[in-house]
Amino acid sequence: MKAIKTMIYGAYGYTGELIARQAVSNGHKPVLAGRNASKLQQLSRALGLSAIVVDLQDNALEQALSGVDLVIHCAGPFSLTAEPMLRACIASGTHYQDISGEISVYQLAHSFDEEAKTAGVVLCPGTGFDIIPTDCLAMALYQHLPSATHLTLGFDSDTRLSPGTAKTSIERLGIGGAIRRNGKIETVNHGELTREIDFGRGNKFSVAIPWGDVASAYHSTGIQNIEVYLPISPKRAKQMQLINKCRWLLRNKKVQKWLKYKIEKTIQGPDETQRAEHKTWVWGEVRNDRRGERHIGRIQTANGYNVTVNGALAVMDFILNYHGPGGYFTPSRLCGHKLIEQLPGSGKIELSRS
Repeated sequence: MKAIKTMIYGAYGYTGELIARQAVSNGHKPVLAGRNASKLQQLSRALGLSAIVVDLQDNALEQALSGVDLVIHCAGPFSLTAEPMLRACIASGTHYQDISGEISVYQLAHSFDEEAKTAGVVLCPGTGFDIIPTDCLAMALYQHLPSATHLTLGFDSDTRLSPGTAKTSIERLGIGGAIRRNGKIETVNHGELTREIDFGRGNKFSVAIPWGDVASAYHSTGIQNIEVYLPISPKRAKQMQLINKCRWLLRNKKVQKWLKYKIEKTIQGPDETQRAEHKTWVWGEVRNDRRGERHIGRIQTANGYNVTVNGALAVMDFILNYHGPGGYFTPSRLCGHKLIEQLPGSGKIELSRS
């Protein structure tokens, strides 16, 4: 019987290392891979794992994936790194998952659906906090109200960002926010859409953000109108609105490079104690305005980074035991909406009609 072989690409990044260490703790022996030889070798020695140094733009990437059953892609920004890895996975017959939260990456992965089906390869981006909790809640709500015409999601957490997540946020500053309206993704101004939401610990002023579900939840549920919200202060919302005047400048490559450099030098992800202390409250709403129906859903989960670590490995285990067709999948479409309830630190999805 062929030995199962998995790879974590970008394993020495903040989240990639957390996943690698937990994988070893769970009894797995993934191959570690990435572009930085010194960081890779240091981690591989610490964990007693083999390592491959390979660049995403290298012709050797497909060869490095030869014989690999599944790769967890952790090297962002995924807007730059996802496409070569997706292409190499399809060419080598390797199942693909990532921890991206970027709308453009979900759209890209979906565009490879037919090629992946032909190759028998599973493509499942967003197997972390982006987007497992919200995607699973969206699916549960949809099953509760299949006639829903509008889906709104959101989450509330005190967790600080890792460098990778912060850099991804920087990329979106020059583009604007995003919602799905009548089946199409539309760009909106930063801070344009606001509302009061009780995520689970009281009403909070919230603003629409360009979260991955704007792309992915449509493929999970088929709902035509989707928005995602995050609680912030009204003052912060006004500051976001001011950014709209200089979005043209924030798209400049030199400005982007400088901002990402500052993040790399000044931001660190939360440590183990901070991750344990900060839970996450996830909320969702589906509506059918023609019928006057509205349903609410909530679930409390572990810290977002802990969800990412355990979620990525849970999806990995599922895919390695999966015998269905290939193609593009969202986490809830692949594993079912109860996936989030099975992760450490998660409660049960609670649904109610209002």
